[in-house]
Amino acid sequence: MTTPPLSPDELLTTTRTVRKRLDLDRPVPLGLVRECLEIALQAPSGSNRQGWQWIVVTDAGQRAAIGEYYRRSFAAYAASKESAGSLYKDDPDRAEVQRRVGDSAAYLAERMGDVPVLVIPCLRVEGGKLPGGNQAGLWGSLLPAAWNYALAARARGLGTAWTSLHLVYEREVAELLGLPEDVRQGALLPTAFYTGDTFRPAARVPLDEVLHIDRW
Repeated sequence: MTTPPLSPDELLTTTRTVRKRLDLDRPVPLGLVRECLEIALQAPSGSNRQGWQWIVVTDAGQRAAIGEYYRRSFAAYAASKESAGSLYKDDPDRAEVQRRVGDSAAYLAERMGDVPVLVIPCLRVEGGKLPGGNQAGLWGSLLPAAWNYALAARARGLGTAWTSLHLVYEREVAELLGLPEDVRQGALLPTAFYTGDTFRPAARVPLDEVLHIDRW
């Protein structure tokens, strides 16, 4: 597929979480998803192990089942103090943004099972048990590849939304998809064509508020 002329900086600063603008009615060719995954596989991994596995779910029944698990998990999340819409209520500069994020997240939660393609990046983990200590090295061998996928999708007219709320029901989803015991899921990336290409850089806290040089 011919990709639009996006500079590296534009691609990196306009790859946004897409929820309300996912086109739920337009099929996504599997070949296009494969193109994005080929880009994903160019990401680094610890010791060049390349232990990632990718589950691409297109079957309507399986998508609906995953969507129901996601809806249940989101309901509990939305009722918690950690939900996007509950954060920064005392900060007028951020409260409205958080409300919009919460609304769009709720919108997607009700429609997750209708998204044409659900991509689940996974890792093989010895014995299927996650290490008890620092897991940065483990997930650092998967998450950059998942972000590569999201960038490649954006460049091809596809929108994605990075989420992991379905992992509350990781075992149930694993059974649904027939995953081996040593395969652990790292994220859920709903994928569809987006409607309206008006993505732009998001407001962020100033760099100097989070930058530390040499010492905290």
